[in-house]
Amino acid sequence: MNAKNSCNVAIVGATGAVGETMLKILAERQFPIGKLHVLASERSAGEKIEFGAKKLVVEDLAKFDPSGVDIALFSAGGSISKEYAPKFAAAGAVVIDNSSAFRYDDDVPLVVSEVNPEQVANRPRGIIANPNCSTMQMLVALAPIHRKVGIERINVATYQSVSGGGRSALEELGRQTGALLNFQDPQPERFPVQIAFNLIPHIDDFQGNGYTKEEMKLVWETRKILGDDSIQVNPTAVRVPVFYGHSEAVNVETREKITAAQVREMLLTAPGVEVVDEPKAGGYPTPVTHASGNDPVYVGRIRDDFSHPRAVNLWIVSDNIRKGAALNAVQLAELVWAERG
Repeated sequence: MNAKNSCNVAIVGATGAVGETMLKILAERQFPIGKLHVLASERSAGEKIEFGAKKLVVEDLAKFDPSGVDIALFSAGGSISKEYAPKFAAAGAVVIDNSSAFRYDDDVPLVVSEVNPEQVANRPRGIIANPNCSTMQMLVALAPIHRKVGIERINVATYQSVSGGGRSALEELGRQTGALLNFQDPQPERFPVQIAFNLIPHIDDFQGNGYTKEEMKLVWETRKILGDDSIQVNPTAVRVPVFYGHSEAVNVETREKITAAQVREMLLTAPGVEVVDEPKAGGYPTPVTHASGNDPVYVGRIRDDFSHPRAVNLWIVSDNIRKGAALNAVQLAELVWAERG
């Protein structure tokens, strides 16, 4: 590949679930990579991870010189991003950060590739923020409605898989499920209470207003991405015993009336959306049958809210590791690289 047409990429947090998926998606989408650096903590340095047919050696982030990196994809947590993202940006890289470290900074764009792609160019600090997974999938589905008739209020309850909590959360669900099926006591370690065969209405830290930070992310990020601070959001976030794929029950109150039939028709051609909406058994998306391992945001159960003159209900499902994190980051990298012509 011609060096001028190839992009030098670094993945920070390459050994995590999202980092591994980023590598997979870069290979699948044939991103024009020149040099590829896979970075993690000193503990993981020296390990080998797969990229297509190649095996790459993990480098120690603390010792890495970011000079020459064009795009850096960060997925190693907020504290790592705060320490290292500015260093990569100062060395000339465009940083696409998957943590919440910079999402609410006015001079860092918060971008969903199908919703506000033009904002990737507005990056005075050389950093672009990837939104939270639950906000991401919701807005892929709701942005077309907002553009058409305006959104006044969003009532949303999320049903979020354990993969959103990382590898340790996946392991805990598996371990507890095995224990319960063997009539043993499931000991909670990663979660505050048992997650297997249970629901936990608590994701991230509780805030002073009684909502959790995960719930407030839906408020803050929706307004920033859609560029409309007047949108009201009423969120409840729930962790559920599902390995991959977040689901959301969403009720949208619009400024002008729109019918469920019009929403369905609109979403059939919306980028990144797949409509699965038949009023019959199995005629709706679920994390296991549709989302897990796939890229689209699936929307079903589209119906008029008969209790409100201007409201529609939707059921929105997506793979939180793919579209909710890794895929959007790669799509943003594609947009950045396309700027170079």
